Amino acid sequence: MRMTNFLHFTENHRYCVYRDFCLSGLDDKMLSSIYQPMVGAFAISLYRLLVLHVPAEKVGYSAIEQQRRLFLTLGLEPSEKGRKYLIEQTSKLEAVGLLQTSRMYVLETDDYVYEYELQAPLSPAEFFNTQHLTLLLRDKVGKFAVLSLREQLWSKEPLEWSGISLNKENISVPFYDIFELNTHVIDYELEQALTEVEPPRTPAVNIVPQDEGLNYSDIILRFPRESRNRVFVERLRYDHEQMGIVNYVVRKYDMSIQDLCRLLDEDGIFSSQGEVMLDELQHRASLHFRQSMKLEEKRQITAGKVIALHQELNADPDAPVEEHAVQMEYYVEVPPQFQSKCDIHQYNMMLRNEPYTRLLQTFFPGSVPVHFMEMFEKIDLSYKLPGEVINVLIHYLMSLIAAGGDQRINRNFVEAIASNMLLKQVNSYEKAVQYIRDQAKMKGKQAAAASRTRTYAKSGKAKPEIPVALESAQGEAVTEEEYEKMLKLAEEMQASKKRSGLN
Repeated sequence: MRMTNFLHFTENHRYCVYRDFCLSGLDDKMLSSIYQPMVGAFAISLYRLLVLHVPAEKVGYSAIEQQRRLFLTLGLEPSEKGRKYLIEQTSKLEAVGLLQTSRMYVLETDDYVYEYELQAPLSPAEFFNTQHLTLLLRDKVGKFAVLSLREQLWSKEPLEWSGISLNKENISVPFYDIFELNTHVIDYELEQALTEVEPPRTPAVNIVPQDEGLNYSDIILRFPRESRNRVFVERLRYDHEQMGIVNYVVRKYDMSIQDLCRLLDEDGIFSSQGEVMLDELQHRASLHFRQSMKLEEKRQITAGKVIALHQELNADPDAPVEEHAVQMEYYVEVPPQFQSKCDIHQYNMMLRNEPYTRLLQTFFPGSVPVHFMEMFEKIDLSYKLPGEVINVLIHYLMSLIAAGGDQRINRNFVEAIASNMLLKQVNSYEKAVQYIRDQAKMKGKQAAAASRTRTYAKSGKAKPEIPVALESAQGEAVTEEEYEKMLKLAEEMQASKKRSGLN
């Protein structure tokens, strides 16, 4: 039983016992001869006391009582020393598989209820097939005592059968050879009644269902008592809206209960009225999330390097290397820097079979730049792209450099292409070649569209010329005669519009 605060486990706390089995004579022998030497007589007495809480002819739950009954029956003082000793004895029973202890938080009483779920002792065959239990018994009583106990618990075969070969045949009759069930009629009432009679089995009562978010009890148990934000966190118990905001951030950034408590303890998370500052909480949770991702990425890269080194050291140097052929339709062109070194067949076989580390060395006459190697290490160990796909990606980047484009080959550009490959599920050499061909076609279409736009702009014929009213070069004013002519023309146009409307 894991208990950090003895005030949470006192004689005043309530408890119940759950048992779904009954002890047989063999179980009693196992408890007294096998389990008692391992955990002690007091722990076995506690186990038998808990067994008696449920009537011998029944299974299920006992009545809920105060733990004072356990302390008084076992002769323990209801003090810190007695609590510590009882916790120690239950822990021994839990360690050998005879007991499971659960703690349930009751919202109505703001307190805990303990459930002691008893487990049946193992049979002799199961026990001696469990290595750690057998070794523990050996350490307690010795090797010869273990052998003696096993002989006492096992009844040997008849003497007439020893030393002879027997051909064993199973001649048992199956169920449906004797009994015939009426499966044409389904008794829904019986099924419903059995379901209703079956006792419910709920291990804990949560304020918020586990699939909907964290519990207030989980937060308040791990939150420091001396924190200035303690009073604000305690208000979350009754403020479901604020608790929903907290759970939203927890689900969004996949936070653990420890990380959440650490953030809620920081300054600026709560307003002066005790409300959760959502923007600030999200900002700090995002920083923590990104930092965790970087740390996890570093761990994956380091673990990948260790595994690769281990495989390289354990590899058989004399074993033949398996090569994969490349179909002609998926051949890529040889870059200019390789045209004098190999032909198209050799180059494509190298892309398909060589590790990306060696391929990079062939592109650089000296040592490979560190940042370049780190980029592809991340793609290999974090993105989990296959080696042949990474080689095709390297070929594509080197082709862009050889073409003399203005695209800079930096980390963001390379990771963007790798992420796009992951989204499109490019996981083979053939898919990778098709991917770079599609990218080349797309860039060709974009370049053609840009060139047509430039041509129209130069010729000036793409759009019709629209006359623009300009002022007179001499800046002359309109005369009165010209003004009258303009008015008459406007009136005539207005009259013609009215006539056309009437018609």
